[in-house]
Amino acid sequence: MRAVVLSEFGPPGNLALAEVADPEPAAGQVLIDVHVAGVTFVETQVRSGRPPNPAMLPRLPAVLGNGVAGVVASVGADTDPALAGRRFVTTTGGSGGYAERAAVDAAGLIDVPGELSLPVAVALLADGRTALGLVPASGLRSGETALVEAAAGGVGSLLVQLARAAGAHVVAAAGGPRKAGLARDLGADVAVDYGDPGWADQVLAEAGPVDVVFDGVGGPVGGTALGLLREGGRFCAFGMASGSFTELPDDQTAGRGIAVVRGAPVGPARMRELSAAALARAAAGTLRPVIGQTFPLDRAADAHAAIAGRATVGKTLLVVREPA
Repeated sequence: MRAVVLSEFGPPGNLALAEVADPEPAAGQVLIDVHVAGVTFVETQVRSGRPPNPAMLPRLPAVLGNGVAGVVASVGADTDPALAGRRFVTTTGGSGGYAERAAVDAAGLIDVPGELSLPVAVALLADGRTALGLVPASGLRSGETALVEAAAGGVGSLLVQLARAAGAHVVAAAGGPRKAGLARDLGADVAVDYGDPGWADQVLAEAGPVDVVFDGVGGPVGGTALGLLREGGRFCAFGMASGSFTELPDDQTAGRGIAVVRGAPVGPARMRELSAAALARAAAGTLRPVIGQTFPLDRAADAHAAIAGRATVGKTLLVVREPA
């Protein structure tokens, strides 16, 4: 089969298409014909050799990719044969997704509703569960004001929609006027470009202090957003698109009654439940992932370069074969 192989950590060009052996499903696993694979910012960090946690570095050569959707081609021992031929979205366990086939645990399979395409399912797999977990964890209430950073990204674009559905006044902060415009189209009441040095003043002028910050950027942007919280607000830290997490000094958090929400760790069953709930919302037409760009499998390097260059909106996908 064809797969994108990383033989040396470094620039995007180190991702190369190669012929490799098909994986063999073990007991309790299935072999899935991959139609679509997700590409994440963290995977670009792993490829460069600088992930947020050194333990994430794989042994080389490696095939990156965690989120895939496709059709089950065959099943391993002690696995329900009725799974064959059905459409599922799932995770690979951290590697092996940038390939034509992947062996995955049958217990992790999530049915794709007939109303949804496989690209939509992959776009919601991880980002959907993250967003659906963050909103209740934040305690966001109707009438409050929520600031969503990276509001045109995979998670941020979903948070804008979910916060709006919860009855909140939504302030979107994104990198550049195009991305701010997209966030406004998704339902944000106020949209600002956090590349503008005066973006915090614009937020205060148009929305006032905020009750909740969803921090997916970290670094200076997260620090500025922290200062926009009213006393007793909640700061929900979930990402570091800037390359570093937000510094949270006591005088800016506990000293102002600010609660820092990171979300409780959840097990595989809860993660599948949240992902399935995101798919159900999309099937019902109440949640829409933004698929900003797709690349064929042999252009995985271009996908990584686009993400690293901040040239993407929403979710980035690899189309491995024509989606079912």
